[in-house]
Amino acid sequence: MNTDRPDPDALLARVERNKAKARRGRLKIFFGAAAGVGKTYAMLLAARERRAENIDIVAGLVETHGRQETAGLLEGLEVLPPMQINYRGTSLREFDLDGALKRKPSIVLVDELAHTNASGCRHPKRWQDIEELLDAGIDVYTTLNVQHLESLNDDIGQISGVRVRETVPDMVFDEATEVELVDLPPDELLVRLKEGKVYLPQQAQEAVRNFFRKGNLIALRELALRQTAHRVDAQMLDYRENNAIREVWPVSERIMVCIGPNALAERLVRAGKRLANSLRAEWLVVYVETPELQRLPAEQRDGVLRILRLAEQLGAEAVTLSAPEMSTALIRFSNERNITKIVMGKPTRKGLKRLLFGSIVDTLINHAHNINLYLLGSPRKSNGDGDKAESALYRKSPLPGLTSRIPSRKKNVYIGYVWAVAVTVSIAFLGHLIFGKLQLANVVMVFLLGVVFIATRFGKGPSILASFLGVALFDFFFVTPYLSFSVSHSQYLVTFFAMLTVAMVISHLTANMRSQAKVAAHRERRATVLYTMSKDLATRQTEDDIVRAAVRHLYAEFSSRNVILFPDAGGRIVYPKGQSLPESLRGADLSIAQWVLDHNEIAGQGTNTLPGAEAVYFPLSIDHSVLGVLALLPVNLRRIFLPEQQKLLETFLRQIAQAITRVRLSEQARKTQVAMEAERLRNSLLSSISHDLRTPLATIVGSASTLVEDNGRLKPEDKLDLTWAIYDEAQRMSNLVNNILDMARLDTGVIALNKQWHPVEEIIGTVLTRLQKALQQRPIKVEIPPGILMIYADSVMMEQVLINLLENALRYTPAGSALDITVHPLPSAVEIAVGDAGPGIPKGMENRLFEKFFRVRNEGAQSGVGLGLAICKAIVDVHGGAIKAQNRPGGGAVFTFSIPLDHKPPAMEPVE
Repeated sequence: MNTDRPDPDALLARVERNKAKARRGRLKIFFGAAAGVGKTYAMLLAARERRAENIDIVAGLVETHGRQETAGLLEGLEVLPPMQINYRGTSLREFDLDGALKRKPSIVLVDELAHTNASGCRHPKRWQDIEELLDAGIDVYTTLNVQHLESLNDDIGQISGVRVRETVPDMVFDEATEVELVDLPPDELLVRLKEGKVYLPQQAQEAVRNFFRKGNLIALRELALRQTAHRVDAQMLDYRENNAIREVWPVSERIMVCIGPNALAERLVRAGKRLANSLRAEWLVVYVETPELQRLPAEQRDGVLRILRLAEQLGAEAVTLSAPEMSTALIRFSNERNITKIVMGKPTRKGLKRLLFGSIVDTLINHAHNINLYLLGSPRKSNGDGDKAESALYRKSPLPGLTSRIPSRKKNVYIGYVWAVAVTVSIAFLGHLIFGKLQLANVVMVFLLGVVFIATRFGKGPSILASFLGVALFDFFFVTPYLSFSVSHSQYLVTFFAMLTVAMVISHLTANMRSQAKVAAHRERRATVLYTMSKDLATRQTEDDIVRAAVRHLYAEFSSRNVILFPDAGGRIVYPKGQSLPESLRGADLSIAQWVLDHNEIAGQGTNTLPGAEAVYFPLSIDHSVLGVLALLPVNLRRIFLPEQQKLLETFLRQIAQAITRVRLSEQARKTQVAMEAERLRNSLLSSISHDLRTPLATIVGSASTLVEDNGRLKPEDKLDLTWAIYDEAQRMSNLVNNILDMARLDTGVIALNKQWHPVEEIIGTVLTRLQKALQQRPIKVEIPPGILMIYADSVMMEQVLINLLENALRYTPAGSALDITVHPLPSAVEIAVGDAGPGIPKGMENRLFEKFFRVRNEGAQSGVGLGLAICKAIVDVHGGAIKAQNRPGGGAVFTFSIPLDHKPPAMEPVE
């Protein structure tokens, strides 16, 4: 059976990732160490090559910075007009995202990935514009300098003394389809700078004195080369994984240090550190926890934990593996991580023991192909110092304060051996009862059954004792001569050997199965705990709910009171407001929490920083950004710092940070959406008012001024016409203002419904009476079923709905065209339709008609502000009904709304 076959879950995840990538556009980054190395020039050269292949490519925004040779490469390429934004009296050129999405070329060029957009653009950062282009399936070419990567921001600030404000998340760089390094030696770059090919002469002199010093350029160049090399290495690992390549490719040095619970572990870590420094290579420290090692005393496991912490402090990646066989786990991990060198201690087994049972070193030599092994020997021990040297690892305090605070508990290791003797003696007594009635082979089976029972319950040691004791009792009681260990026939020797071998194998397999079952149960429990917590956090919609759920889950898993602390607006850690939970920790040291927040490092009890504190403080971080601090008061440090528990806690913290980030981003998106909607409404309102109120005001002012300046020259009928014009325009302005106020009241929900039973015929008659003057030249057809049809509604609001619908029809239909009002009774509602014989509704705008300030086309002087239909929809929604618009088959449009009947209307007698 092939144990190296790919994991089905990993294959499925890979297929899903490939499908997601296929739907997105491809991102190519032209990457360089600094400005002036030729990134834009290389991008334009690549664009011209693709254009020669008849690829649809557009220059979205290219910054030439006045370089003639760069600007010359734009000739022949379609250039998308930039978006002009006025900012503090200055016109700024920005990338037109909507124009690019509308044009939708195969490839678009967008220079300067880390650029910060001006206020008024859809996204604050240009890389967010590019993400939207990629989601739309458009390929993008862009440029980026190494100092703009978020993870390198602090390092570059220390090197150059300049803090770069415009940064790009590493995720964008890592997920790019292709990265092309554009390199230029520092001396040549300085020459280009002095020649004015990078900045203007005055700016160039300032740049040479500050950022563009030769030492800075060398450091930036090394960072760019290393970043590109890391990306290429990651691509190589992905390729090996996708193609199930298990053999190591020695393309770059990667060192793995294997440690165990012995005194050589610390020397191995330090030796690995020296080797990694000499080779400038990545290195890992690996500890494989087998079932046997899980049964080690707590002091020895704490010693391993201290060594792993030491490795992390020295810059290594500490990894803990769980496997039944150490050699198999190391070989598999080495192949997965493309390890080229392994550092480990010399084999401790010697002579016949090594020949019979082998050693990990021998297995690695035979199976770890293309990997170099470095063996570190232990120093020669002087007489009497062996035990001291061997226990040196455990005399050191593995966790500060652990030994003095928490006494180790001793288990009764002899109970299993007592059970082994008791069970074996009982089986001998049972065998004596069945001896003579069954064959001797059945008695052997009974003894083997006892071995299986002991191995299942008490492990390997008691089962081995049961094996030897069972063979001895079988020989003593059931083999002639009886009650003697002598053997009358040589065939019984074969029986004894076979029985002992089978018993030993069974005990070994059963004990391993028991250990593996414990490991599997622990993993299943950990997976269940993580699933439960992630499911709970996913349903929380506020940050406070997430914190409360996290505190409860942390307490349930680690039995430790805890509290999650966040900084205030000034960046200072404060205790959460409101009533705390019973599981919450009270009295955490805020100064330690502030240090953890500022340095993004663990501190407190059990660490090397402020170990005298009562609690342990963990940074709650995501993407190099610290959101808060978890303060946890442990009842047992081993419950937190053992490798498997530490991994679980780190996963908990990561899930909490992701949930908090999700809620904050959601809240930020909501606020942004509200602000955008408010801005859109404000602009629409100002635009509508500036047009629709200015025209009536102009008419009123003109007519009034004519009347005021009249010196008796106007005839009485002319004065009457001017007076009616003032009245009509003032009435129209009043209607416009009333519409705006009604919409505001409907949006805020301050209008209280006065719902009563009203005849539909009465409401329609009132509306036609109010609009009698406007409807004089229009034929009106009203269809109402016989009888008294009633609706349960606010009659004033229903009249407003019909008035708005009729005024909308008057505005958009030819003069003299017919209108009709139709009423249809439904089983649980009443449906009212207003139809016209106009041009109809443009296709695709049926639903947009009910949006605020939406108008199909620019209207004349007597138009409204685009709120009439929006008010209709708001009123109908308040009544629990629905409204829709559609075109008639024979021409024209019809607006239909329905009002539900909450209960049966009262009985009324028709009036003649």
